[in-house]
Amino acid sequence: MNRMNPKVDFYFTKAKKWQEEFETLRMIMLDSGLTEELKWGCPCYTFEKSNIVLIHGFKEYCALLFFKGALLNDAKGILIQQTENVQAARQIRFTSVREIVKLKPVLRAYIYEAIEVEKAGLKVKFKKVEEFKLPEEFQNKSDEIPALKTAFAALTAGRQRAYILYFSQPKQSKTRESRVQKCVQQILKGKGLNEK
Repeated sequence: MNRMNPKVDFYFTKAKKWQEEFETLRMIMLDSGLTEELKWGCPCYTFEKSNIVLIHGFKEYCALLFFKGALLNDAKGILIQQTENVQAARQIRFTSVREIVKLKPVLRAYIYEAIEVEKAGLKVKFKKVEEFKLPEEFQNKSDEIPALKTAFAALTAGRQRAYILYFSQPKQSKTRESRVQKCVQQILKGKGLNEK
């Protein structure tokens, strides 16, 4: 326990920004008894092989991402839902080591609560695919190519949801249209968004 995973070291050493913040967050994670792994190219902290929290960095901030953050009490009101389509995960964002150090006891409490959520086997209730609004650009393409509509309907709910979220993300219609066009063949082949 409390051991650094050498596979994760490169993430912290290659970081051009947030290096000190990452190291501080890493120590809090390891001191909480979580197992350090590298998943999705980021440091991921697990409890009995279940994902609990991820450390990641962006241009404006670095963050802890709680995989089942929607189930946490958030007594301090610090959890952020990145976009309206994110259903389970929640972030706590930082712009300085000082902020992290100040929140250290709170972060530990949130980590322990996340572990308890996992131990209790709690699950986030996801919206059904039918509850998501299909982007107009995808609807138009499906009307134009009936085989696309059929192929999309044959995909698993998770694959459908991934496409809908991917198509819906951009603000500009032109970008949404481009994404739909790029994915037509993938959908027709019955494959998910990132499958080869």
